[in-house]
Amino acid sequence: MARRPSRPTRPARRSKRSTPSERPAAPAGEREKIIAALMALLAEKPIEQIGLADIANEAGVSLVQLRGSFSSPLAIVAAHFKDTDRAVLAADLSDMDEETARERLFDVLMRRLETLAPHRQAIRSLLRSARNVPLGLALNALSARSQKWMLTAAGIGASGPGGALRAQGLALLFNSVLRVWVRDDDPGLARTMAALDRALGRGQRLSGLLEDLCFIPSRLCRLRARWRRRPDDFEDEESVAA
Repeated sequence: MARRPSRPTRPARRSKRSTPSERPAAPAGEREKIIAALMALLAEKPIEQIGLADIANEAGVSLVQLRGSFSSPLAIVAAHFKDTDRAVLAADLSDMDEETARERLFDVLMRRLETLAPHRQAIRSLLRSARNVPLGLALNALSARSQKWMLTAAGIGASGPGGALRAQGLALLFNSVLRVWVRDDDPGLARTMAALDRALGRGQRLSGLLEDLCFIPSRLCRLRARWRRRPDDFEDEESVAA
């Protein structure tokens, strides 16, 4: 069964100083160095105050190298989202086969938080900057794209208009959980797990409502087609019945 908020088992950040398991791995290549540089800078100041030259200096690369890999700080953030997706998807998820959809999604999102643990201060910085509407919308689009993969990893449909709506809803729910997570100093992440469980509960109820609403138009179409039948059709049926 999935881990429940009442029995937290996940490791958490024990202090503001990263423990060995929470420190980012040493960047392997130029791309990784640039991403790590931005995340390090974000832990110190908002993204609005970070220039391309700052990132290049932090990463130890030239502006030419930086331009060859990324066009803007936001593009680097998008790459970090993608790397986080890949880390979660690369995990062994076979132990979730017997769980419900909600429990599977709970586990997948907790794995995502584990992956983000080395960058907690950077995530806190991005959450603050997201209050700026244009930047907030851009980050929301990245989050919704990632949540499509999280839904898929949990075995929940994420295709078509319904899947896009589900991913957007999950992005908003996960954002609310992140705001709890960045302040959660409990080694077991009890507050975070409780917040995630509540958020998924709200999402499940909303999803059910949306599914009902989406079903209404199809029923109306059938009823409308029925009542639009020509009077002759009913006369023919009466003749056959007679």
